Amino acid sequence: MWQEYAIILIRGIGLGSVYALIAMSFNIVKVSSGILNFAQGNMFVLGGMLAYAAVALFGQPSFIVWLLLIPVAAIIIAVVLLIQGYLTLLPLSYSDDQQSWLITTMAVSIIIGAVLLLVQGPNALMVRSIFPNVPLFGMRVPAPFLLAIGLAVFWYVVLQWFLSKTLTGLAISALWQDPVAGRAAGLKVRRLQLLAFGLSGLIIGSTGFVAAPIITIASDSAVAYVLNGFVALVIGGVASNTGALIAGPLVGVAAMLATFKIGGEFQGLVSMLILVGILLIRPEGIFGSTAARRV
Repeated sequence: MWQEYAIILIRGIGLGSVYALIAMSFNIVKVSSGILNFAQGNMFVLGGMLAYAAVALFGQPSFIVWLLLIPVAAIIIAVVLLIQGYLTLLPLSYSDDQQSWLITTMAVSIIIGAVLLLVQGPNALMVRSIFPNVPLFGMRVPAPFLLAIGLAVFWYVVLQWFLSKTLTGLAISALWQDPVAGRAAGLKVRRLQLLAFGLSGLIIGSTGFVAAPIITIASDSAVAYVLNGFVALVIGGVASNTGALIAGPLVGVAAMLATFKIGGEFQGLVSMLILVGILLIRPEGIFGSTAARRV
C-alpha cells in the first residue's frame, strides 16, 4: 500500500516540477512586461517534438549527445519566443490598449497548435527515454520524472541568481515595480522585455525536451499543461519563483492522486478546486504579496 503512495508522490513531484517550470517561464515574462504568455503550452510541446526529432535523427543518442542537445532545443525555442515576443510587444509601442497581448499570445498558441496538427496529425508522439528506470524505495521510477525535478531546481537557482545578482536581472525586476520609471531612468525597456521572452524560451524549451518521455506530445495537449502551469503560478504567487517551485509539485501530486484514485479525466477539476480553495484563503497566492497603489 505504501509503495502505491510512494509512486504517486514521486511521479507527482516530477510532473509538478514540469508545472513549476512552466510557471517560472510565465513569471519572467510577467515580471518584465505584465504579459501572461498563453502560448507557453505549445512552446512546451514544441520542445517535446524536438526531443522526438532528435531520437528520429540520432536513434537512441548517447548521454553526451543528449546533454548537448538540451541547450540546442532550448535555444531553438528561445528564438521562436523572441519572434513571438517581438510581435506581441509591437502593438504596445503604438497603442494605449495594454490588453492586446491577450489576443496575440492566444493567436500564436492557436497557430502553433494548428501547425502541429498538420505536421503530426491527431495522434500523440511517443519519445523513449535514453535512461533506464531508476530503482527507488523498492520500485522503479522512470528517469525523466527525476530529471524534471533536477531541472526545476536548476532553473530556480539560475533565475534567483540572475534576477538578484546581475545588473540585467535587477533591471528586469525593476520593471515589475514601475516600467514607466524604469524607462525614465534610462533602461532599455523593450530590449529587456525581449530578453525575458528569450529566457522563458530557454526554460520551456529545455523542459519540453527533458520531459518528453513522460508527457503527451500532441496538438491538443498544450492546454492541459499551460492550465496546470497557470494554476501553479497563481497558487504560488504571481512573480514568485519560490512559490512556483513549491506550488508546482503540490498540483502535480494532486493531479497524480486524482489519476490513480478517480481517473485522469478529473485532473483538471482537482487542479481548479485547489486553485479556488487557495484563492479563497489567500488571494495573492502562497508567496504572493499585496501592494498599495495610489490612484
